[in-house]
Amino acid sequence: MTVKIEDISSVRKKLSFEIAAAQVDAEFEQALQKVAKSAKIKGFRPGKIPRPVLEQFYGPQVQQQALERLIQQSYLKALAEHRIPALADPEIIENAPLEKGKMFSYEAQVEVKPQIEVSGYTGIKLEKENFEFDPKVIDGRLEEMRQGRAELKVVAREEAASGDFATIDFEGSVNGELFAGGAAQGHVLEIGSGSFIPGFEEQVIGMRRGESREIEVAFPQDYGNQELAGKPAVFKVTLHEIKEKTYPELSDEFAREFGLEGLAELREKIAETIRQQETSRIEGDLRERLVQALITRNRVEVPETMVAAQLDYMLDNVKRRLQSQGLGLQMLGMNEETFGQNYRATAISQVQGSLLLEAVARQENIRVEPDEIDGKIEEVAKMANAPLEAVRSYYSREEGRRSLIAQILEEKTVQFLLDKSEIQELEKSQLSGAGEKKEQMA
Repeated sequence: MTVKIEDISSVRKKLSFEIAAAQVDAEFEQALQKVAKSAKIKGFRPGKIPRPVLEQFYGPQVQQQALERLIQQSYLKALAEHRIPALADPEIIENAPLEKGKMFSYEAQVEVKPQIEVSGYTGIKLEKENFEFDPKVIDGRLEEMRQGRAELKVVAREEAASGDFATIDFEGSVNGELFAGGAAQGHVLEIGSGSFIPGFEEQVIGMRRGESREIEVAFPQDYGNQELAGKPAVFKVTLHEIKEKTYPELSDEFAREFGLEGLAELREKIAETIRQQETSRIEGDLRERLVQALITRNRVEVPETMVAAQLDYMLDNVKRRLQSQGLGLQMLGMNEETFGQNYRATAISQVQGSLLLEAVARQENIRVEPDEIDGKIEEVAKMANAPLEAVRSYYSREEGRRSLIAQILEEKTVQFLLDKSEIQELEKSQLSGAGEKKEQMA
């Protein structure tokens, strides 16, 4: 076998193969023998079918098996011998007919991880937010917690008002005909929330407990169900119960519901959490500024395979977060295709950053020591509040350990670069890009 390798780009190679006739014949013979073991032809006993008959009935199958083995074996051998870091299966772009007694040739293209030499990665000028703790934030968090402990209680008031939670039955129709999803019983509607068709909730205001009425509305022109979009509808509504939210008082008793001694300790815990969250956010922003500076200074072509894998990773993360809230992608106005379109640039940037950090680690000979792995495992166990031995067991597996080492190596590389950078601390309003909305999907 001979193979010629050409660089099409920094992330794609073309491999041209020529395989001798003797090897082609050997693969035909092996494929024929394999088929002969299971072949069934009327009038012949299994395993006793003559070769000419086998070739007549199973010729195309034998040829396909021989072709697949020749390509797979030659391709894998070329990757190993020439140390080609392939990222996916090859794309066969051209092949000659496979015939016994003749040389076989084919061409394949494969994506590879680019070999990068990073430049300009020391002395990078970076801006970092100077964190100043604002005690007022504690009051805001306490109010959020109080809101989260709110309870719905039935009120004596007979008429529904904005802000109430009304328990209703409803049945909707268009042109006198009921439509799918247009009816419910015992539905709790927060009046004024805007969760129903425009104009519906306003007409519930003033209804009395036990009252039934017809509410006339029109579906918006851009309504998701095209069969209903823009059409007038009539809802028969019955009001059963009126409730409103009641909130607990901020007191020591309130704090004890969270397992603390009193309100003072709760405030301290909130302050500690805020400091940790803000520190993590600021460090994450600094890291992102560093990586973007590396990308700006180094042009990196990225393999489509890696971009697709990163998009899949991002999509899975988003789906899990939404599912934990009982939501789906459609609630964000997206499906999997539009998600890929919207966040492709983000995925490319993240892959570029990962490749550059990996290259810096190689150029600077940054390595992960065994004690660093043990320390990281203990840190993960503590953060996850999980048994240390269980975490150790997980990371003893090859895939888990490889992922952990990659994470530690990237963290060490980032710290190395930050130590070599010129960092200026500024107020949040003074930062470059302050006020710009930034979405993080990974």
